[in-house]
Amino acid sequence: MSAAWGAFRDAISTAGSPARIGVLLTGGAAHPTYAALRAGLAALGRVEGADIVIEPRFAEGRLDRLPRLAAELAATPVDVIAAIGAVHCQAAQRAAPGIPVIFAVVLDPVEVGLVATAHRPGGNATSVTVFDPDGAREDIRLLKRAVPGLQRLAILGDASVPDALPRAALAGARAEGLHARLLLPRGPEDLEDAFAAMRDARAEALVALGVPIVGTHGARIAALARAARLPALFARDGAGFGPLLAYGTSFAAAARQMATLVDRVLKGENPGSIAVVFAAGTDLQVNKATAAAIGVTLPQAVLDRASKVIE
Repeated sequence: MSAAWGAFRDAISTAGSPARIGVLLTGGAAHPTYAALRAGLAALGRVEGADIVIEPRFAEGRLDRLPRLAAELAATPVDVIAAIGAVHCQAAQRAAPGIPVIFAVVLDPVEVGLVATAHRPGGNATSVTVFDPDGAREDIRLLKRAVPGLQRLAILGDASVPDALPRAALAGARAEGLHARLLLPRGPEDLEDAFAAMRDARAEALVALGVPIVGTHGARIAALARAARLPALFARDGAGFGPLLAYGTSFAAAARQMATLVDRVLKGENPGSIAVVFAAGTDLQVNKATAAAIGVTLPQAVLDRASKVIE
């Protein structure tokens, strides 16, 4: 155990005052991952205002705000930071190198350099990851079942996040024999141009990746897809935006699992010694109203696979 970690452990175990948990995420207070994290802490017996105080910082879709928000948490100071997303974790690590970070919703934390290995992360961070090497290809297989004869695919990412997720999506498209066009908007002002590029590429369907711009502006993206009569697949937690399909591991479920890691750190464990947790389980939701609006008849096999069909 390092001297620095020993000093931190002693500080949080003897202070007597409520532990302060910083939260750093893209969306606002209504974001489901924030509610899930709080619910997870409550389920572990952590009482807000009694033994913990939560210090949230919301970027509201502006990732350029993250360095300032992370610096605010470092100055508060907080005992641990829960960060939803890779760029959020990176901002926290830069602004507060001595504060433990628990992060989630990162495709592959080893590849993007947030941890050394999944078994023993090292440093001051560990995570709940949704990494599934076959996940991107499974998304595209699902779209192919929903849109028979699919040949040309658009993939919507986010220019401000690491490229592991877009690479996986492109590789999945190639493996499924599709022509794919990747669009990486820098902000909501680029969305109209992105859809114009999809039209020019004669895209027949859209995969909207689980990235900040989709999480923050998903309703607008889903509306643009409907206007373009473009079958769209979003990450599982994007079902409420109204895409044709929402599939994958729930980010909210992963955020709830973060609570266990936060609790362990507050009890004195070194996050660098806590193995990365893999969030398991996928779920499909299908929106029949969207299907009718864009003129798609969903095969019965896709409907039968869904855990929820939105009428």
